[in-house]
Amino acid sequence: MLSDGPSDGPVLVLAHGAGAPMDSEFMNDMALLLARRGVRVVRFEFPYMAERRHSGKKRPPDRAPGLVAHFHQVLDELGSGSVYIGGKSMGGRMATLVATERDVAGVCVLGYPFHPPGKPEKTRLEHLPQVRSPVLICQGERDTLGTAAQVGGYDLPETIRLVWCADGDHSFKPRRVSGLRQSDNLAVAADAIAGFIGV
Repeated sequence: MLSDGPSDGPVLVLAHGAGAPMDSEFMNDMALLLARRGVRVVRFEFPYMAERRHSGKKRPPDRAPGLVAHFHQVLDELGSGSVYIGGKSMGGRMATLVATERDVAGVCVLGYPFHPPGKPEKTRLEHLPQVRSPVLICQGERDTLGTAAQVGGYDLPETIRLVWCADGDHSFKPRRVSGLRQSDNLAVAADAIAGFIGV
């Protein structure tokens, strides 16, 4: 596990996405930005990603029940009372599933995969009304797994708050023509999460 930020700050347990590890550039940048805002960010890896780090061989994520069980195990090991949980893409989706089964202070998602790539008809919304905690989703307006136009047509629970990263893709990167930078959108997301957590 990796830990950034003040030891006495509110804890956010942050899971990685499907294809990149806990210390990817995106995860490192977000952890640093949140740490500067007073959040203690704890990162971990799911077993398939830890195995990839060990063997060097890529493998797909385990099925959701196994990922959720590991997330629960990490939280049990931390034993730090009330925590926030979240993650990038798949890791954020797993956090919302965990939050249907246990009480957490809140859920913070960086790019929710509202549907699989190229399959907007197969939405991943069914469990969201069962999430027990408030949810913050930071989403790129051009995210191919849930654009602003697509998500605007969903009937999402009132417990979910959306913050849009202008012209951002799944990693919040805008097009050059927009005049924006990815760092701008990462800061927007970090500010939103810090405000959500209350630091």
